[in-house]
Amino acid sequence: MVGLVPLAGCINLEAPDEPIVIELNINITQEVIYRLADDAEDAIEENADIF
Repeated sequence: MVGLVPLAGCINLEAPDEPIVIELNINITQEVIYRLADDAEDAIEENADIF
């Protein structure tokens, strides 16, 4: 433990020159298709004579 104390002063942290960019590509296709399927089912049930 005593041997680690001198190393504590050797750690330097610096902020990056450029900002950190986090890209979030979220795929919501499944939710949209599910909603469209529900809407289509309701439309078919309401207008059964058309289909």
